[in-house]
Amino acid sequence: MLNQLSPLDVAFQALADPTRRAMVERLSRGPASVSELARPFAMSLPAVMQHLALLEGSGLVVSEKIGRVRTCRIEPRALSLAEDWINARRTAWERRLDRLGDYLEELKNNGDDNASGT
Repeated sequence: MLNQLSPLDVAFQALADPTRRAMVERLSRGPASVSELARPFAMSLPAVMQHLALLEGSGLVVSEKIGRVRTCRIEPRALSLAEDWINARRTAWERRLDRLGDYLEELKNNGDDNASGT
């Protein structure tokens, strides 16, 4: 099913889970080993690995194994895709709200003109 979704859909699906968001938040401060990422969570290591596999599958996180330690880091390009989408929505809504504010101001001014008899 994930293969049929757009990269943006997959990124948002991965970020929908609070545990994965916490992992991404931690990785935003720098690379971390799987054991470091697992430490704050009351779950098994296999469960943590499943979360990380989904994050890697979404492109949000990449990892490499050196010796016995797997280190994870953020993939900024995948986060940029989500950020760009959110910013486009924000910009569109700001324009709409600006137009609404202009319209309400116009109504107010027209009401003031009518009240003064002009």
